[in-house]
Amino acid sequence: MFIQTESTPNPATLKFLPGQTVLDMGTADFPTPDGASASPLATRIFSVKGVSGVFFGTDFVTVTKEDAVEWDHIKPAILGAIMEHFQSGQPVMAGDAAQPSGHAEHDGPDGEIVGQIKELLDTRVRPAVAQDGGDITFHGFDRGVVYLHMQGACAGCPSSTLTLKMGIENLLRHYIPEVTEVRPVAV
Repeated sequence: MFIQTESTPNPATLKFLPGQTVLDMGTADFPTPDGASASPLATRIFSVKGVSGVFFGTDFVTVTKEDAVEWDHIKPAILGAIMEHFQSGQPVMAGDAAQPSGHAEHDGPDGEIVGQIKELLDTRVRPAVAQDGGDITFHGFDRGVVYLHMQGACAGCPSSTLTLKMGIENLLRHYIPEVTEVRPVAV
């Protein structure tokens, strides 16, 4: 098994490409070791000292390291953990935990606007940020403000504010006049 790695715009995050499907659909975000028990793979990666976050896409694993740790010191152990997992035959997600994460539900009078926002996120934004090892999902819409949740390489990325303001906000405002601002949320 050969696992490729790619850098991301976030220097604390690396993207690992195992050359096979990681999740059939959706994404899974483990910003801390606390929720990793839902995934044998995430648990294995978090056992590497210095790992602070794990994120799964359909064909990649994104790993975030602690600031005090150098990639040269932990990258071989992470590669080993990913390889061991896929060779073990264990599932990536345990039991019924394989719920794909995605957009928050929205009830209310702005349903049509929210539908347009989600459509633009799915067709224009999410494929682009997946290339960088992350995901951005809809969290809410209130009085012209769109709230988005950033995951994987996008969470904590130095360029995430620029991406939100100059990229996503401009895109949404162009196509949906009711949108006035985009803000990140921490979940």
